[in-house]
Amino acid sequence: MAKQKSFLKVAGTLDGLTFYKSVDGHLVRTKGGVSKNRIMNDPAFIRTRENIAEFSTTAQSGKLLRTSIGTMLNRAKDPRMSSRMMGIMSKVRQLDGVSARGQRIVGEGILTAGGKQLLKGFDFNNRAALQAVFHAPYTLDTVTGEVTIPDFVPLDQLNVPEGATHVSFRSAFINLDFATGEFETQYSLVVNTILDMSSTTITLTPSQVPAGIGSQLYLLLIEFFQEVNGVQYPLRNGAFNVLNLLEIV
Repeated sequence: MAKQKSFLKVAGTLDGLTFYKSVDGHLVRTKGGVSKNRIMNDPAFIRTRENIAEFSTTAQSGKLLRTSIGTMLNRAKDPRMSSRMMGIMSKVRQLDGVSARGQRIVGEGILTAGGKQLLKGFDFNNRAALQAVFHAPYTLDTVTGEVTIPDFVPLDQLNVPEGATHVSFRSAFINLDFATGEFETQYSLVVNTILDMSSTTITLTPSQVPAGIGSQLYLLLIEFFQEVNGVQYPLRNGAFNVLNLLEIV
């Protein structure tokens, strides 16, 4: 894989070379390899077909999780979030100890303690990890989904980006069944506060406990804003915002 350095950027296939754009820039690679028909039918590629099948179901599980989070995800994510999640989901799938090779799924792997531990603490925006930004103790009630941050002092317990004047908090409680694809998400109200040295207790309570069966996920969103003439604007399009999967049970 090579990078295009010419001022004229090409996309498509030309003389056996494929030109394309990715998050790493404009790249070029050679065209070729085994035909799709052979991969899907030749007995020699049975392991490859198994890997393709598991890759597909794993990708679907990652998409399902992202969909269940709703608009919160748009407020705090990095360009490589999907690929980072895919890597973790693949490890979760490998913990499926009941399905045959080629049929292992995230829905089984996530039922294990190891699977939950792999996904717990996932930062959807690796430019703003929870542990790097948020330095306050908190409690999580896994029955109600309530997150409590007692005696919170913003300027003392946050790594505040330059230009920010306010911060808001919101939590989500998701009941997600990876096997069936069904989910329900409940959100707390947004709690917005000025960035100063005042002490306050932040309480984030989802509107209700989500219905259904499956894995229960608890997320925390932290957003920074800059106030100008009484209006709060998202700081740098959310580059400093935090979205973290606090717990999964």
